[in-house]
Order: sequence, then structure tokens, then C-alpha cells
Amino acid sequence: MDRSVTVIDFYGDSLQFPVDASMNVPFEEQLSKKSISGFYEHLKNSLYQPMIQTLIQYRDQKKLDDWFYYQLIRTTAEKLSPKAVNYHRYTLFKWFLLNESGYSSTTRFRNDTLLLYVRSEEVIYDVPYYMKDDQQYVCLNYHDYNSNVNFDAMSFTTLALGVGGTNRFSYKVTSLPILKKNNYTVKQLQFDYKNKDYRFNVVLDQQMQKIFTNYPVVEYASQFSIPLSQTTYNSLIPVLREAVKGMTHQQGVDYLMQFTRSAFLFETDTKAYGKERRLSAEQTLFYEYSDCEDRSAFFFNIIKEIYNLPMIVLSYPTHITVAVHFEHATGTPIVYNGEQYWVCEPTPQKKNLKIGEILPALKKQPYEVVYAYKPF
Repeated sequence: MDRSVTVIDFYGDSLQFPVDASMNVPFEEQLSKKSISGFYEHLKNSLYQPMIQTLIQYRDQKKLDDWFYYQLIRTTAEKLSPKAVNYHRYTLFKWFLLNESGYSSTTRFRNDTLLLYVRSEEVIYDVPYYMKDDQQYVCLNYHDYNSNVNFDAMSFTTLALGVGGTNRFSYKVTSLPILKKNNYTVKQLQFDYKNKDYRFNVVLDQQMQKIFTNYPVVEYASQFSIPLSQTTYNSLIPVLREAVKGMTHQQGVDYLMQFTRSAFLFETDTKAYGKERRLSAEQTLFYEYSDCEDRSAFFFNIIKEIYNLPMIVLSYPTHITVAVHFEHATGTPIVYNGEQYWVCEPTPQKKNLKIGEILPALKKQPYEVVYAYKPF
């Protein structure tokens, strides 16, 4: 039996798995149904099961969400077939690993372009997708083509071999992996509250920023639910708790609202990054600029961690904001499902809005509650 042990580094974890020589399947042909299906068939006939078992066991042991398991698959495919050497072979390995891990994955190709899709039932805004038999397949490697593929130039050929499982790929991030290989940096956040200067040093891990590099624009419920990493949490949340110690809930929320307004520079995503982005709370700390969506996610996160109050996220045609439930508060409340919530505007405005005050331009505009949070 010709088998070697392959070792990959996954954010500081050393993961070993056996790779049989039968998995060394070449791919040098032009993209076609015959060449792609032939590659998959050869891999399917190889002794690949021990490697898949190791990957799935690691996923289950570490409780990796699908997004992070896909990063593990990318790392594994890079080891088996380096992306820079043979991009098509690298992509086909990812396709194979996804399917054999229980997901439903397909490929679409045109000339030299090879796109990888996975079945997902979630709404994703900035990557291509297609529908087949009322099932949605979302593209995973659009960024490899600089997020610029002309789908109107010529049709793509879809190849679905009827292999894979029934798992629906989810972009929801419920927990962050513990990174053993760290690259820490310290960012100072400064703001003024009631004529007093406050400064906080927040510890950030550059590795955590890296794993979200190609994370797409997701629904608000998914964006707002991404937690802080343990390192950043430990450097920020305890000092904020100490800062609001002795305050009422309303006073403390006002303090955190002013903090969120003043601690970051404002800029729209289009001007700052050239495209729409929805940053998590931790990503908002990484980047120099943030908009109303990013600040709302950050504010939502710290209110949840410090007070765990019910909240709703309000989406206006040109703005996102957060409303918080209090037992008693001043200002005009928004009633949702029979309960009162007061807008707490986390984005800086020309007027210093108090709790319960809404931007005048929004008062007559329609809004939608895009996410509602209630503590258990």
C-alpha cells in the first residue's frame, strides 16, 4: 500500500491525514464534461475515505461552522494541488472534498473559467448563484476571478454528477475558531463623553481578519450574530462593563452609543472599499472606516454582551439603525410585536441624537425590522 502522511497547518493546529497514492490524479486537459467527470471518477475510485474521515472528525471536534470548514477544505486542497500550479485541479479537489463531506456541490465552466458552487438556502448578496429544481447554488470561488465574470458573454455548462450529500451550506457564524498561530496588534479607541476623555486599547488578531477576507455580504441576522473572538472580547468587553458600572441601563446604553459613534471614522463602503461590505463587530474594529451597517452590528454586539437587552434592527431605504427595549425611557418608542423599543442611533449625525430620537429625514420613511433579538 503506497500511502503517505500529509500535514497541514490550520491556523496553528497541525492536522495529519493519510493520502494514498491513488489520489494523485492529474488534470491537464481542457475543461469539458468528459475531463471533469473523469477526474472525479478517478478520485472516487481512490482510497480517499481516511482523509475525509479525518477532516470531518476535526470539524465535529472543533465544532466548525461551514464557513470555517470550507477554509479547512481550501487549505487541504492547496496541499494536495497548489492553487498557483494548477488552478483547475485545485478547484476540482475542493469540489470533491465538499461533496464527499456531505454537501451538494457543482461546477460550471466556460472556456478557461471554472466556477465552484454549493447548495445553500440563505440569501447572499454579492456572489453569483443559480437555481435548479427550486434549489439554490451559490458560487464559492467568484473572488478568484476578481469578482468579475461576464455571465452574459456566453452561457456556462453546469456539471452536477448526482454525487455528494444533502447538507445545506450555511454562512452563519455562531462561534469563532481558537487560533493558535496569532499575530496580535493593539488598536487604541478614543472618545469623549460628557467632557471626559476615554481611551481603550483593544487587542486584535490579524489572523481573524484573514479568515473573513472573502466572506460575502450576508443577511443582517447573520452579520449581527457573528461574535467577537475571545482575545478581542477579553480586551474590550470587561473594560466597557467597568466603564458603565453603576449606571442605569439607559445611561449605560447612551454611553455605549456615544462610544460607537465617536470611536471610528465614518465612510460609505463604496468610497472606502469600492463595493458594498457588511462588517462584523470585530471587522469593524480592524478597519479604519465603517458605515451605518457596520456600526449597528458593533453596537448590537456590545449591548448584547454587556446588558443582553431585547433589540430590533431597523432597515430604512438608505439607513440601518438599532432600537433597544427598556422598561422605561424617554422619546418616542417603536412598537414591535406589542413591545416598545427606543432607537439608539450608533452612527454619527449632524445633530447629537438622544435615545429615542430618530433622524428627521427618516420619520416619514418606511422601515423593515430585519432582525429581532430576544434573550432566552
